[in-house]
Amino acid sequence: MTKTVNHWIGGKTVEGASGNWGPVTDPATGAVTTRVALASVEEVDAAVAAAREAYATWGTSSLAQRTAVLFRYRALLDARRDDIAALITAEHGKVHSDALGEVARGLEIVELACGITTQLKGELSTQVSSRVDVAAIRQPLGVVAGITPFNFPAMVPMWMFPLAVACGNTFILKPSEKDPSAANLLAELASEAGLPDGVLNVVHGDKVAVDALLEHPDVAAVSFVGSTPIARYIHTTASANGKRVQALGGAKNHMLVLPDADLDAAADAAVSAAYGSAGERCMAISAVVAVGAIGDELVDKIRERAEKIKIGPGNDPTSEMGPLITAAHRDKVASYVKGAGAQGAEVVLDGTGYTVDGFEDGHWIGLSLLDKVSTDSDAYRDEIFGPVLCVLRAETYEDGVALINASPFGNGTAIFTRDGGAARRFQLEIEAGMVGVNVPIPVPVGYHSFGGWKDSLFGDHHIYGNDGVHFYTRGKVVTTRWPDPADAPAGVDLGFPRNHSGRCG
Repeated sequence: MTKTVNHWIGGKTVEGASGNWGPVTDPATGAVTTRVALASVEEVDAAVAAAREAYATWGTSSLAQRTAVLFRYRALLDARRDDIAALITAEHGKVHSDALGEVARGLEIVELACGITTQLKGELSTQVSSRVDVAAIRQPLGVVAGITPFNFPAMVPMWMFPLAVACGNTFILKPSEKDPSAANLLAELASEAGLPDGVLNVVHGDKVAVDALLEHPDVAAVSFVGSTPIARYIHTTASANGKRVQALGGAKNHMLVLPDADLDAAADAAVSAAYGSAGERCMAISAVVAVGAIGDELVDKIRERAEKIKIGPGNDPTSEMGPLITAAHRDKVASYVKGAGAQGAEVVLDGTGYTVDGFEDGHWIGLSLLDKVSTDSDAYRDEIFGPVLCVLRAETYEDGVALINASPFGNGTAIFTRDGGAARRFQLEIEAGMVGVNVPIPVPVGYHSFGGWKDSLFGDHHIYGNDGVHFYTRGKVVTTRWPDPADAPAGVDLGFPRNHSGRCG
Protein backbone atom coordinates (compact mmCIF):
# COMPACT_ATOMS: atom_id res chain seq x y z
CA MET A 1 0.00 0.00 0.00
CA THR A 2 1.31 3.45 -0.95
CA LYS A 3 2.23 5.68 1.98
CA THR A 4 1.12 9.31 2.07
CA VAL A 5 3.34 12.16 3.27
CA ASN A 6 1.45 15.28 4.32
CA HIS A 7 2.47 18.68 5.62
CA TRP A 8 3.47 19.51 9.20
CA ILE A 9 1.96 22.87 10.16
CA GLY A 10 1.37 24.35 13.58
CA GLY A 11 2.65 21.29 15.43
CA LYS A 12 0.48 18.69 13.71
CA THR A 13 0.04 16.76 10.48
CA VAL A 14 -2.11 18.63 7.97
CA GLU A 15 -3.50 16.69 5.03
CA GLY A 16 -2.71 18.03 1.59
CA ALA A 17 -5.67 19.97 0.20
CA SER A 18 -4.43 21.02 -3.23
CA GLY A 19 -5.33 17.75 -4.91
CA ASN A 20 -1.82 17.55 -6.33
CA TRP A 21 0.48 14.71 -5.36
CA GLY A 22 4.01 13.72 -6.30
CA PRO A 23 5.36 10.16 -6.57
CA VAL A 24 8.23 8.98 -4.38
CA THR A 25 10.09 5.89 -5.58
CA ASP A 26 12.36 3.35 -3.99
CA PRO A 27 15.48 3.88 -6.14
CA ALA A 28 16.59 0.28 -5.62
CA THR A 29 13.41 -1.18 -7.13
CA GLY A 30 11.99 1.67 -9.18
CA ALA A 31 8.61 1.13 -7.50
CA VAL A 32 6.46 4.02 -6.31
CA THR A 33 6.17 3.57 -2.55
CA THR A 34 4.84 6.92 -1.40
CA ARG A 35 2.85 9.90 -2.56
CA VAL A 36 3.66 13.34 -1.22
CA ALA A 37 1.30 16.30 -1.00
CA LEU A 38 2.23 19.27 -3.20
CA ALA A 39 1.18 22.49 -1.51
CA SER A 40 -0.93 25.22 -3.03
CA VAL A 41 -0.25 28.91 -2.41
CA GLU A 42 -3.00 28.85 0.21
CA GLU A 43 -1.30 26.01 2.10
CA VAL A 44 1.98 27.90 2.10
CA ASP A 45 0.10 30.93 3.42
CA ALA A 46 -1.29 28.79 6.26
CA ALA A 47 2.22 27.63 7.21
CA VAL A 48 3.52 31.21 7.19
CA ALA A 49 0.59 32.31 9.33
CA ALA A 50 1.34 29.56 11.87
CA ALA A 51 5.01 30.56 11.94
CA ARG A 52 4.16 34.25 12.30
CA GLU A 53 1.84 33.52 15.23
CA ALA A 54 4.46 31.35 16.93
CA TYR A 55 7.11 34.04 16.49
CA ALA A 56 5.17 36.41 18.72
CA THR A 57 6.23 34.35 21.74
CA TRP A 58 9.21 32.31 20.50
CA GLY A 59 11.05 35.44 19.31
CA THR A 60 11.05 36.80 22.86
CA SER A 61 11.62 33.47 24.62
CA SER A 62 14.61 33.08 26.88
CA LEU A 63 17.84 31.52 25.72
CA ALA A 64 17.45 29.02 28.55
CA GLN A 65 14.10 27.88 27.14
CA ARG A 66 15.43 27.53 23.62
CA THR A 67 18.55 25.62 24.58
CA ALA A 68 16.59 23.28 26.87
CA VAL A 69 14.47 22.27 23.88
CA LEU A 70 17.52 21.84 21.67
CA PHE A 71 19.32 19.62 24.18
CA ARG A 72 16.24 17.38 24.37
CA TYR A 73 16.02 17.42 20.58
CA ARG A 74 19.63 16.36 20.23
CA ALA A 75 19.00 13.38 22.52
CA LEU A 76 15.93 12.30 20.53
CA LEU A 77 17.78 12.57 17.22
CA ASP A 78 20.62 10.50 18.60
CA ALA A 79 18.20 7.82 19.81
CA ARG A 80 16.35 7.72 16.47
CA ARG A 81 19.29 8.07 14.09
CA ASP A 82 18.77 4.56 12.67
CA ASP A 83 15.12 5.34 11.92
CA ILE A 84 16.05 8.58 10.17
CA ALA A 85 18.76 6.80 8.18
CA ALA A 86 16.32 4.06 7.15
CA LEU A 87 13.95 6.66 5.69
CA ILE A 88 16.84 8.25 3.78
CA THR A 89 17.90 4.90 2.32
CA ALA A 90 14.34 3.97 1.36
CA GLU A 91 13.70 7.19 -0.59
CA HIS A 92 17.15 8.42 -1.65
CA GLY A 93 18.87 5.06 -2.12
CA LYS A 94 22.19 5.76 -0.40
CA VAL A 95 23.66 2.94 1.66
CA HIS A 96 22.79 2.85 5.34
CA SER A 97 26.28 3.80 6.51
CA ASP A 98 26.19 6.92 4.31
CA ALA A 99 22.75 7.77 5.66
CA LEU A 100 24.00 7.42 9.24
CA GLY A 101 26.93 9.69 8.39
CA GLU A 102 24.48 12.27 7.05
CA VAL A 103 22.52 12.23 10.31
CA ALA A 104 25.74 12.57 12.31
CA ARG A 105 26.80 15.65 10.31
CA GLY A 106 23.38 17.20 10.86
CA LEU A 107 23.67 16.52 14.57
CA GLU A 108 26.83 18.65 14.63
CA ILE A 109 24.74 21.72 13.84
CA VAL A 110 22.14 20.82 16.45
CA GLU A 111 25.00 20.67 18.95
CA LEU A 112 26.22 24.06 17.74
CA ALA A 113 22.70 25.42 18.25
CA CYS A 114 22.70 24.04 21.80
CA GLY A 115 25.54 26.47 22.51
CA ILE A 116 23.77 29.48 21.01
CA THR A 117 24.10 31.37 24.30
CA THR A 118 27.74 32.10 23.58
CA GLN A 119 27.03 33.00 19.94
CA LEU A 120 24.51 35.69 20.90
CA LYS A 121 26.43 37.40 23.71
CA GLY A 122 26.95 40.62 21.76
CA GLU A 123 29.52 43.33 22.48
CA LEU A 124 29.81 46.23 24.89
CA SER A 125 32.05 49.27 24.95
CA THR A 126 31.84 51.36 28.10
CA GLN A 127 32.71 55.02 28.57
CA VAL A 128 33.08 55.78 24.86
CA SER A 129 32.29 59.33 25.96
CA SER A 130 31.41 60.79 29.34
CA ARG A 131 28.86 58.36 30.84
CA VAL A 132 28.11 56.93 27.38
CA ASP A 133 28.13 53.17 26.62
CA VAL A 134 27.64 51.42 23.28
CA ALA A 135 26.28 47.87 22.98
CA ALA A 136 25.93 45.69 19.89
CA ILE A 137 23.24 43.01 20.04
CA ARG A 138 21.76 40.54 17.57
CA GLN A 139 18.05 39.86 17.24
CA PRO A 140 16.03 37.32 15.22
CA LEU A 141 14.56 38.14 11.83
CA GLY A 142 11.10 36.60 12.20
CA VAL A 143 9.72 33.94 9.87
CA VAL A 144 12.46 32.34 7.74
CA ALA A 145 12.38 29.52 5.19
CA GLY A 146 14.66 26.76 3.92
CA ILE A 147 14.48 25.02 0.55
CA THR A 148 16.56 21.85 0.56
CA PRO A 149 17.79 19.27 -2.01
CA PHE A 150 17.19 15.56 -2.44
CA ASN A 151 20.76 14.41 -1.88
CA PHE A 152 20.86 15.09 1.88
CA PRO A 153 17.23 15.07 3.03
CA ALA A 154 18.12 15.19 6.75
CA MET A 155 21.54 16.85 6.94
CA VAL A 156 20.89 19.97 4.90
CA PRO A 157 17.63 20.82 6.74
CA MET A 158 19.57 20.39 9.99
CA TRP A 159 22.17 22.80 8.63
CA MET A 160 19.40 25.42 8.65
CA PHE A 161 16.51 25.18 11.09
CA PRO A 162 18.30 24.34 14.39
CA LEU A 163 20.37 27.54 14.21
CA ALA A 164 17.41 29.55 12.93
CA VAL A 165 15.12 28.58 15.82
CA ALA A 166 17.95 28.81 18.36
CA CYS A 167 18.34 32.45 17.30
CA GLY A 168 14.62 33.01 17.97
CA ASN A 169 13.18 32.71 14.46
CA THR A 170 10.37 30.45 13.33
CA PHE A 171 10.98 28.25 10.31
CA ILE A 172 9.27 26.82 7.25
CA LEU A 173 11.05 23.92 5.57
CA LYS A 174 10.31 23.03 1.95
CA PRO A 175 12.25 19.77 1.43
CA SER A 176 12.74 17.95 -1.85
CA GLU A 177 9.58 16.22 -3.01
CA LYS A 178 11.74 13.28 -4.15
CA ASP A 179 12.52 12.07 -0.59
CA PRO A 180 10.25 13.93 1.85
CA SER A 181 9.75 11.55 4.78
CA ALA A 182 12.89 12.36 6.78
CA ALA A 183 11.86 16.02 7.05
CA ASN A 184 8.56 15.11 8.69
CA LEU A 185 10.27 12.87 11.22
CA LEU A 186 12.70 15.68 12.08
CA ALA A 187 9.76 18.00 12.73
CA GLU A 188 7.86 15.42 14.79
CA LEU A 189 10.89 14.82 16.99
CA ALA A 190 11.32 18.58 17.48
CA SER A 191 7.73 18.76 18.69
CA GLU A 192 8.35 15.82 21.02
CA ALA A 193 11.36 17.71 22.41
CA GLY A 194 9.08 20.60 23.35
CA LEU A 195 9.46 22.99 20.43
CA PRO A 196 6.25 25.07 20.51
CA ASP A 197 3.66 24.58 17.78
CA GLY A 198 4.36 26.63 14.69
CA VAL A 199 8.05 27.22 15.35
CA LEU A 200 9.04 24.53 12.81
CA ASN A 201 6.74 23.77 9.88
CA VAL A 202 7.22 21.47 6.88
CA VAL A 203 5.47 22.23 3.61
CA HIS A 204 5.97 19.82 0.73
CA GLY A 205 5.68 20.95 -2.84
CA ASP A 206 7.15 21.92 -6.16
CA LYS A 207 7.76 25.26 -7.85
CA VAL A 208 4.35 26.56 -6.73
CA ALA A 209 5.37 26.23 -3.07
CA VAL A 210 8.87 27.58 -3.71
CA ASP A 211 7.61 30.70 -5.46
CA ALA A 212 5.00 31.27 -2.76
CA LEU A 213 7.76 31.34 -0.13
CA LEU A 214 10.01 33.56 -2.24
CA GLU A 215 7.23 36.10 -2.74
CA HIS A 216 5.50 36.00 0.65
CA PRO A 217 5.80 39.36 2.43
CA ASP A 218 6.02 37.73 5.89
CA VAL A 219 9.07 35.57 5.04
CA ALA A 220 12.16 37.54 6.03
CA ALA A 221 14.93 35.24 4.75
CA VAL A 222 15.46 32.19 2.56
CA SER A 223 18.17 29.54 2.72
CA PHE A 224 18.72 27.26 -0.26
CA VAL A 225 21.00 24.43 -1.33
CA GLY A 226 20.78 23.00 -4.86
CA SER A 227 21.97 23.48 -8.42
CA THR A 228 23.51 26.71 -9.67
CA PRO A 229 20.68 27.68 -12.06
CA ILE A 230 18.08 27.31 -9.31
CA ALA A 231 20.32 29.00 -6.73
CA ARG A 232 20.62 31.98 -9.06
CA TYR A 233 16.83 32.04 -9.51
CA ILE A 234 16.22 31.79 -5.74
CA HIS A 235 18.64 34.62 -5.04
CA THR A 236 17.27 36.90 -7.74
CA THR A 237 13.61 36.31 -6.93
CA ALA A 238 13.86 36.43 -3.15
CA SER A 239 16.13 39.48 -3.22
CA ALA A 240 13.68 41.28 -5.49
CA ASN A 241 11.06 40.64 -2.82
CA GLY A 242 13.22 42.22 -0.12
CA LYS A 243 14.48 39.05 1.55
CA ARG A 244 17.85 38.11 2.90
CA VAL A 245 19.15 35.14 0.87
CA GLN A 246 21.85 32.51 1.13
CA ALA A 247 21.71 30.27 -1.95
CA LEU A 248 24.35 27.56 -2.29
CA GLY A 249 24.71 26.29 -5.84
CA GLY A 250 26.49 23.55 -7.74
CA ALA A 251 30.11 22.55 -7.98
CA LYS A 252 32.88 21.01 -10.01
CA ASN A 253 35.35 20.14 -7.28
CA HIS A 254 38.95 19.51 -8.34
CA MET A 255 41.69 17.48 -6.70
CA LEU A 256 45.20 18.54 -7.71
CA VAL A 257 47.71 15.68 -7.38
CA LEU A 258 51.36 16.73 -7.44
CA PRO A 259 54.19 14.39 -8.53
CA ASP A 260 55.45 14.00 -4.95
CA ALA A 261 52.06 12.86 -3.57
CA ASP A 262 51.42 9.43 -2.06
CA LEU A 263 49.59 8.02 -5.08
CA ASP A 264 47.96 5.20 -3.13
CA ALA A 265 46.50 7.69 -0.67
CA ALA A 266 45.46 9.96 -3.54
CA ALA A 267 43.76 7.09 -5.37
CA ASP A 268 41.93 6.01 -2.22
CA ALA A 269 40.77 9.57 -1.69
CA ALA A 270 39.68 10.03 -5.30
CA VAL A 271 37.56 6.88 -5.25
CA SER A 272 35.83 7.68 -1.96
CA ALA A 273 35.28 11.34 -2.84
CA ALA A 274 34.08 10.74 -6.39
CA TYR A 275 31.89 7.69 -5.91
CA GLY A 276 30.67 7.97 -2.30
CA SER A 277 26.92 8.61 -2.09
CA ALA A 278 26.91 7.67 -5.81
CA GLY A 279 28.47 11.06 -6.56
CA GLU A 280 25.24 12.82 -5.59
CA ARG A 281 26.81 15.46 -3.39
CA CYS A 282 28.00 18.99 -4.04
CA MET A 283 31.33 18.24 -2.36
CA ALA A 284 32.13 15.22 -4.53
CA ILE A 285 35.49 15.27 -6.29
CA SER A 286 34.51 15.12 -9.94
CA ALA A 287 37.78 16.23 -11.53
CA VAL A 288 41.28 14.99 -10.70
CA VAL A 289 44.12 17.09 -12.12
CA ALA A 290 47.27 14.98 -12.41
CA VAL A 291 50.46 17.03 -12.61
CA GLY A 292 53.50 15.86 -14.52
CA ALA A 293 54.20 12.23 -15.39
CA ILE A 294 52.08 10.58 -12.69
CA GLY A 295 48.83 10.55 -14.67
CA ASP A 296 48.93 7.01 -16.07
CA GLU A 297 49.93 5.43 -12.76
CA LEU A 298 47.29 7.39 -10.86
CA VAL A 299 44.54 6.44 -13.31
CA ASP A 300 45.52 2.76 -13.03
CA LYS A 301 45.32 2.91 -9.25
CA ILE A 302 41.92 4.61 -9.35
CA ARG A 303 40.60 2.05 -11.83
CA GLU A 304 41.80 -0.88 -9.72
CA ARG A 305 39.98 0.45 -6.68
CA ALA A 306 36.83 1.49 -8.51
CA GLU A 307 36.38 -1.95 -10.03
CA LYS A 308 36.12 -3.45 -6.53
CA ILE A 309 33.27 -1.22 -5.30
CA LYS A 310 30.15 -3.28 -4.60
CA ILE A 311 26.95 -1.68 -5.88
CA GLY A 312 23.61 -2.78 -4.48
CA PRO A 313 20.52 -1.81 -2.48
CA GLY A 314 21.21 0.67 0.28
CA ASN A 315 19.73 -1.59 2.95
CA ASP A 316 22.16 -4.39 2.08
CA PRO A 317 25.04 -4.14 4.58
CA THR A 318 27.49 -5.36 1.93
CA SER A 319 26.66 -2.56 -0.51
CA GLU A 320 29.17 0.27 -0.82
CA MET A 321 27.19 2.35 -3.33
CA GLY A 322 23.48 2.50 -4.01
CA PRO A 323 21.35 3.59 -6.99
CA LEU A 324 20.66 7.12 -8.22
CA ILE A 325 17.59 9.00 -7.06
CA THR A 326 15.46 8.67 -10.25
CA ALA A 327 15.58 6.89 -13.59
CA ALA A 328 15.64 10.25 -15.38
CA HIS A 329 18.69 11.36 -13.42
CA ARG A 330 20.38 8.01 -14.08
CA ASP A 331 19.84 8.45 -17.81
CA LYS A 332 21.19 12.00 -17.73
CA VAL A 333 24.35 10.90 -15.92
CA ALA A 334 24.81 8.08 -18.41
CA SER A 335 24.55 10.50 -21.33
CA TYR A 336 27.74 12.28 -20.22
CA VAL A 337 29.67 9.03 -20.22
CA LYS A 338 28.34 7.99 -23.60
CA GLY A 339 29.27 11.33 -25.12
CA ALA A 340 32.71 11.61 -23.56
CA GLY A 341 34.56 9.51 -26.12
CA ALA A 342 33.31 11.59 -29.01
CA GLN A 343 34.63 14.69 -27.24
CA GLY A 344 38.15 13.33 -26.92
CA ALA A 345 38.15 11.54 -23.56
CA GLU A 346 39.48 8.05 -22.97
CA VAL A 347 36.70 6.00 -21.33
CA VAL A 348 38.62 3.87 -18.83
CA LEU A 349 35.50 2.61 -17.04
CA ASP A 350 31.97 2.77 -18.47
CA GLY A 351 29.31 2.28 -15.80
CA THR A 352 26.31 2.74 -18.07
CA GLY A 353 24.03 -0.22 -18.51
CA TYR A 354 24.83 -1.60 -15.06
CA THR A 355 22.11 -3.59 -13.28
CA VAL A 356 21.81 -5.52 -10.03
CA ASP A 357 20.40 -9.06 -10.10
CA GLY A 358 16.95 -9.18 -8.63
CA PHE A 359 16.60 -5.38 -8.79
CA GLU A 360 16.63 -4.85 -12.54
CA ASP A 361 14.12 -1.98 -12.41
CA GLY A 362 16.22 0.05 -9.97
CA HIS A 363 17.96 3.26 -10.95
CA TRP A 364 21.37 1.66 -11.32
CA ILE A 365 24.55 2.94 -12.85
CA GLY A 366 28.09 1.74 -12.40
CA LEU A 367 31.25 3.71 -11.77
CA SER A 368 32.70 5.61 -14.72
CA LEU A 369 36.27 6.89 -15.10
CA LEU A 370 37.19 9.27 -17.91
CA ASP A 371 40.84 10.09 -18.65
CA LYS A 372 42.46 12.87 -20.69
CA VAL A 373 39.30 14.94 -20.47
CA SER A 374 39.38 18.35 -22.13
CA THR A 375 38.16 21.46 -20.40
CA ASP A 376 35.69 22.23 -23.20
CA SER A 377 33.89 18.88 -22.99
CA ASP A 378 30.40 18.53 -21.52
CA ALA A 379 31.59 16.00 -18.95
CA TYR A 380 33.98 18.58 -17.52
CA ARG A 381 31.93 21.76 -17.83
CA ASP A 382 28.69 20.50 -16.28
CA GLU A 383 27.96 19.31 -12.78
CA ILE A 384 27.08 15.67 -13.50
CA PHE A 385 26.02 14.76 -9.93
CA GLY A 386 26.72 11.08 -10.38
CA PRO A 387 29.53 8.50 -10.11
CA VAL A 388 31.63 9.89 -12.95
CA LEU A 389 35.24 10.96 -12.36
CA CYS A 390 37.14 13.01 -14.93
CA VAL A 391 40.93 13.03 -14.99
CA LEU A 392 42.72 15.97 -16.59
CA ARG A 393 46.45 16.40 -17.18
CA ALA A 394 48.62 19.41 -16.36
CA GLU A 395 52.34 19.88 -16.93
CA THR A 396 53.07 21.99 -13.85
CA TYR A 397 51.60 23.12 -10.55
CA GLU A 398 50.96 26.54 -12.07
CA ASP A 399 49.09 25.01 -15.01
CA GLY A 400 46.94 22.98 -12.63
CA VAL A 401 46.02 25.97 -10.50
CA ALA A 402 45.20 28.02 -13.59
CA LEU A 403 42.96 25.23 -14.87
CA ILE A 404 41.06 25.02 -11.57
CA ASN A 405 40.71 28.79 -11.20
CA ALA A 406 39.28 29.05 -14.71
CA SER A 407 36.25 27.01 -13.63
CA PRO A 408 33.09 29.05 -13.01
CA PHE A 409 32.53 26.99 -9.86
CA GLY A 410 34.41 27.58 -6.63
CA ASN A 411 32.87 25.29 -4.04
CA GLY A 412 35.63 23.01 -2.78
CA THR A 413 39.03 21.79 -3.91
CA ALA A 414 41.92 19.71 -2.62
CA ILE A 415 45.63 19.23 -3.13
CA PHE A 416 47.60 16.04 -2.51
CA THR A 417 51.28 16.60 -1.87
CA ARG A 418 54.05 16.04 0.66
CA ASP A 419 55.37 19.57 0.10
CA GLY A 420 54.20 22.02 2.77
CA GLY A 421 55.31 25.01 0.74
CA ALA A 422 53.25 23.93 -2.26
CA ALA A 423 50.25 23.27 -0.02
CA ARG A 424 50.55 26.72 1.53
CA ARG A 425 50.71 28.37 -1.90
CA PHE A 426 47.67 26.38 -2.99
CA GLN A 427 45.62 27.53 0.02
CA LEU A 428 46.29 31.16 -0.86
CA GLU A 429 46.15 31.00 -4.66
CA ILE A 430 43.16 28.76 -5.28
CA GLU A 431 39.79 30.41 -5.88
CA ALA A 432 37.42 28.26 -3.86
CA GLY A 433 35.58 28.60 -0.59
CA MET A 434 36.70 25.31 0.97
CA VAL A 435 40.17 23.82 0.60
CA GLY A 436 41.55 20.44 1.61
CA VAL A 437 45.22 19.54 2.01
CA ASN A 438 45.48 15.77 1.65
CA VAL A 439 41.77 15.81 2.56
CA PRO A 440 39.54 15.08 -0.44
CA ILE A 441 36.22 16.40 0.90
CA PRO A 442 36.96 19.51 2.98
CA VAL A 443 33.51 19.94 4.54
CA PRO A 444 34.03 22.15 7.60
CA VAL A 445 32.97 21.00 11.06
CA GLY A 446 29.83 22.60 12.44
CA TYR A 447 31.48 25.55 14.17
CA HIS A 448 33.10 26.71 10.93
CA SER A 449 30.95 27.81 8.00
CA PHE A 450 30.28 25.93 4.75
CA GLY A 451 30.16 27.70 1.40
CA GLY A 452 31.85 28.30 -1.91
CA TRP A 453 32.84 31.12 -4.22
CA LYS A 454 31.80 32.24 -7.70
CA ASP A 455 28.82 30.32 -9.15
CA SER A 456 28.71 28.03 -6.12
CA LEU A 457 27.22 30.68 -3.82
CA PHE A 458 24.76 33.53 -4.25
CA GLY A 459 24.48 35.85 -1.28
CA ASP A 460 26.92 37.09 1.33
CA HIS A 461 26.62 34.41 4.00
CA HIS A 462 27.89 30.85 4.09
CA ILE A 463 25.79 28.27 5.89
CA TYR A 464 26.02 27.24 9.57
CA GLY A 465 28.91 28.26 11.87
CA ASN A 466 29.32 31.98 12.62
CA ASP A 467 27.94 32.92 9.20
CA GLY A 468 24.80 30.92 9.92
CA VAL A 469 24.22 32.75 13.20
CA HIS A 470 24.75 36.10 11.49
CA PHE A 471 22.42 35.15 8.64
CA TYR A 472 19.54 34.33 10.99
CA THR A 473 19.98 37.47 13.10
CA ARG A 474 20.39 41.17 12.45
CA GLY A 475 22.58 43.54 14.34
CA LYS A 476 21.47 46.46 16.44
CA VAL A 477 23.70 49.02 18.13
CA VAL A 478 22.42 50.75 21.26
CA THR A 479 24.05 53.93 22.59
CA THR A 480 23.08 54.96 26.12
CA ARG A 481 23.81 57.84 28.47
CA TRP A 482 22.66 57.83 32.11
CA PRO A 483 23.03 60.72 34.52
CA ASP A 484 25.41 60.27 37.38
CA PRO A 485 23.60 59.86 40.71
CA ALA A 486 25.66 62.76 42.04
CA ASP A 487 23.86 64.99 39.55
CA ALA A 488 20.41 64.09 40.88
CA PRO A 489 18.15 67.00 41.96
CA ALA A 490 18.38 68.04 45.60
CA GLY A 491 16.05 66.21 47.91
CA VAL A 492 16.09 62.96 45.97
CA ASP A 493 17.78 60.12 47.89
CA LEU A 494 19.15 57.43 45.55
CA GLY A 495 20.75 55.47 48.39
CA PHE A 496 19.46 52.44 50.27
CA PRO A 497 16.23 52.97 52.23
CA ARG A 498 16.83 53.49 55.96
CA ASN A 499 15.03 51.78 58.83
CA HIS A 500 13.37 53.63 61.72
CA SER A 501 16.64 53.92 63.60
CA GLY A 502 18.22 55.81 60.75
CA ARG A 503 20.72 53.07 60.07
CA CYS A 504 21.09 51.44 56.69
CA GLY A 505 18.87 48.37 56.50
